[in-house]
Amino acid sequence: MSVQEKVMTRPSDRLNEEQLLQMYYYMVLSRKLDERMWILNRQGKAPFHISGIGHEAIQVAQGFAMRKGHDWLFPHYRDIATCLILGVTPRQMLLALLGKEGDVFSRGRQMPEHFSYKPSKIVTVSSPVMTQAPQAVGVALASQLQGKDEVVVVGFGEGATSEGDFHEALNWAGIYHPPIVFVCQNNQYAISVHVKKQMPVENVADRAAAYNIRGVIVDGNDLLACYDVMVEAVERARRGEGPTLVEAKTYRPVPHSTADDDRSYRSREEVEQWKKRDPILLYEKYLMERGLLDEEKKAEVLKQVMQEVDDAVDFALHQPYPPVESAAEGVFGDFHLVKWPKAFKRNA
Repeated sequence: MSVQEKVMTRPSDRLNEEQLLQMYYYMVLSRKLDERMWILNRQGKAPFHISGIGHEAIQVAQGFAMRKGHDWLFPHYRDIATCLILGVTPRQMLLALLGKEGDVFSRGRQMPEHFSYKPSKIVTVSSPVMTQAPQAVGVALASQLQGKDEVVVVGFGEGATSEGDFHEALNWAGIYHPPIVFVCQNNQYAISVHVKKQMPVENVADRAAAYNIRGVIVDGNDLLACYDVMVEAVERARRGEGPTLVEAKTYRPVPHSTADDDRSYRSREEVEQWKKRDPILLYEKYLMERGLLDEEKKAEVLKQVMQEVDDAVDFALHQPYPPVESAAEGVFGDFHLVKWPKAFKRNA
C-alpha cells in the first residue's frame, strides 16, 4: 500500500459486511426499544423516559470504537444504543425502566436511563447534569498512572457544557492528558433552550482550544463519519496522545423527555425537516447503495428486533418490584457497626 493510500484510508474502510450490518441492527434495536419505552410511559406503566431517538449514529459509533469490557463508559442519559452494544440486554433496559427487582443498574432505585453495568465498565449516571465528567477524568488519570491501556469515553449533551463540571473536567484533562474522549451529542436544544441562546460560541468543540486539547466536529447523523472520528479519538487516547472533545451535531425529533412538550419552543416544520436526515434512513441508503441491504433484509432485521423488544417487555412486566423493606439497603449504613470517634458519638 502506498503512502497516499494509507493517508486516504479511513477506519470505516476496514469494516467488513458483517460489522456494517451489525451496526444497522443495533441502530434499529435501539430505536424500536426506545419507541416501546415511550409507549409504556403513555400507558402509565413506566414513570418516565428520556429518549435517544435521533442520536443512534454517534451512539453506535462510540460503542463500536470502544473495546467492550475493557474501556470505560460514563454515559449520557440518552446512550441506549451504546449500552446495548457494550452488553446491556433489552430485558435489563426494561427492568430498569419499570423499576423492577432484577434491575442491574440500581435494583429499582434510580430513575430510568440512569445506566450502570459493572461487567461492561459502565459507570452510573447521576441526575445532576455533567457530574460524570470530573469522575471520568479521574478514572482516566488512574488508568494512566497504573500504566493500563484503557480509554474512558464520557457522554453529555450541549446543555451540560454550561455546567462548571464541564470546564473543570476539561481543565484537568488539559493539564494531565489522560486517555479520555469527551463526546457531546449536540441535539440543538438544552431542554427548551436553543443552542444559540445557551452558549456564546458557535461550536462546543471550539472550547477545546482553551484547555489545550483537540476538538473535532462531526455530522452526528452520519454513522460512518462518527465512527471514523471516534476510532481516531479512542486510538489517539490509547497511544497516550491526549484527550479529544468530539462534538456530534444531531437532533432529537422527539421531546426532551416524556415530561416535555416541545411544541412550546420549536415548530413542527423544523422537526419534519430534520426527520429527513434521520440517521437510520441515511445509513439504510448507504447499505442499499453497497448492495448489503434490501427490503427483504430490512424486514428480516425488523422482525428479529421486534421479537427481542416484545420479549423484553413481556419479561419485565411480569417481574416483581423490590420489596418495600429493602428500600434503605445500600442507602444508609448500619450505624451500630460504625466505630465513631468519641467527639462524634451521640450523647458522648
